[in-house]
Amino acid sequence: MHQPENLFTRFNSDISHYSLPDKFTYPFYYQPHPLCVVAAEQLQQHLETQTEWKHDFGVDGNPQGTGKMFGVLLVQSPGGELGYFSAFSGKIADQNLLAGFVPPVFDMLAEESFFRSDLAQITAINEQVTQRKANPKLLQLKQTLNQYQTDYDHAEQTQRKVMIQGRAARKAKRKQAEQQLSEAELHSLLDQLGKESVAEKNVLKYLKLEWDAKIAEVQAELNQLTSELDALKEQRKQLSNALQNKLFEQYRFLNINGEQKSLKTIFSDTTNPVPPAGAGECAAPKLLHFAFKHGYTPLALAEFWWGVSPKSEVRQHKQFYPSCNSKCQPILSHMLDGMRVDDNPLAESWALDKELEILFEDEAMVIVNKPSGLLSVPGKTIKDSAYTRLQERYPDVEGPFVIHRLDMATSGLLVFALTKRANKSLQKQFISRSVQKRYVALIEGTLDAQCGDITLPMRGDPDDRPRQLVCFEHGKPAETHWELIEVKDGRSKLYLYPKTGRTHQLRVHCAHHLGLNMPMVGDGLYGDKANRLHLHAERLELEHPYSKEPMQFQVEADF
Repeated sequence: MHQPENLFTRFNSDISHYSLPDKFTYPFYYQPHPLCVVAAEQLQQHLETQTEWKHDFGVDGNPQGTGKMFGVLLVQSPGGELGYFSAFSGKIADQNLLAGFVPPVFDMLAEESFFRSDLAQITAINEQVTQRKANPKLLQLKQTLNQYQTDYDHAEQTQRKVMIQGRAARKAKRKQAEQQLSEAELHSLLDQLGKESVAEKNVLKYLKLEWDAKIAEVQAELNQLTSELDALKEQRKQLSNALQNKLFEQYRFLNINGEQKSLKTIFSDTTNPVPPAGAGECAAPKLLHFAFKHGYTPLALAEFWWGVSPKSEVRQHKQFYPSCNSKCQPILSHMLDGMRVDDNPLAESWALDKELEILFEDEAMVIVNKPSGLLSVPGKTIKDSAYTRLQERYPDVEGPFVIHRLDMATSGLLVFALTKRANKSLQKQFISRSVQKRYVALIEGTLDAQCGDITLPMRGDPDDRPRQLVCFEHGKPAETHWELIEVKDGRSKLYLYPKTGRTHQLRVHCAHHLGLNMPMVGDGLYGDKANRLHLHAERLELEHPYSKEPMQFQVEADF
């Protein structure tokens, strides 16, 4: 099954009119090469017709199904023949080995793998932990300990009240005796009152000793059980860490130069030196490693989603998506070292030759029309931005101050304050949401309704930034109103009114299957990359920061 000639798939249609790519795919932002599209369609046909294994992808609309990422790697064989390899991410049908797909870099499920025996040992300890946690004696001792502590607290409080009352009564007796009794009688009374005070304190002392003994007896018995449980937990933790490190060392990835690095080495220099769960199990690393191992030359890569959309991520059936950042970026950086790879379009400015149009300016603020491809503020690798251009234009002002931002790919209206006073006023307007914004977008697909509202809470994807997730548990509220402008050539043009300002809110609300389920044209993160993202901040209504005069700005989209 693992022989490369058995997994090398030839095209079943004429591909002679296609040209080969000049460079390998930049896997984190790309348009799939036409030959990868043909390969993906051929693989998809196989998925629809094969009967060797079963997995419910939810293709028929079953929401309980589980979709998966698949990948195709266009390669040239050692003999010069053109074809492709196929892979899937993770496991399918509870297997990581399926006919026609490249194997995992390390097969932890193999019979001879240490993983099975080590995991069996951890599982056995886990069962002991579960049994000991369920021990009724453990629960009984905890309940007894809590009850004893409660009873002692009550008895102590009762005795302290007795002591307070006794102290008050003795004080009153002393005060009265000082006026009525002789010196000898007073001395005798004070001696008696002192003994009463000592007796009350002794009652509290012995009460505490009695309860301490009872509590200590139960606590000792409980400690015996919990210490045994803690020892098992610590043993489980150590075995799990040891197994994890063994796995990290077994996952070893090749590059075109024949250099091999383990997961542990690859992630050691990253901000998170512990590889995330599932690292190395994605389709792209599997494909490249298999090609390098057997002397095939990788030419292009594409990955697509197959099946029902997941709850949180933007994933649509048959749609191509970039590789993930947290798991794959460090691995693929090593694997692609030494290859001619397409430039990262996100690491260079797309708008060096584009003008930043000034629509309004006075002593308080400036309104600009930001072109698509220009950052709002400087990035890690790109310094050119609307902000830096305005810094050069206004070298002698207090600002410019950034009031709000647009994505690099989004065009349209941006506001900058030029003074601290204007900044304070404008910030207040945006925070209170008194500023009215309207966007225009072009989305893939035909809408039937004329308008609607989307309320899908959102948060950043911790495993794949800068992408965002829909998350009903931890997401922040996000609301968008939309109105249909027109439908033309299978695409819908919309007005979008964001009532909140979450990162990528409009893009996710359009693309997610619980939203409009139609990505924006040219959305390389949540749809298909094109010449530009078809999203434009068209209209803006606010108050002038000084005069409070209502102002409205509008600029038409250039798509």
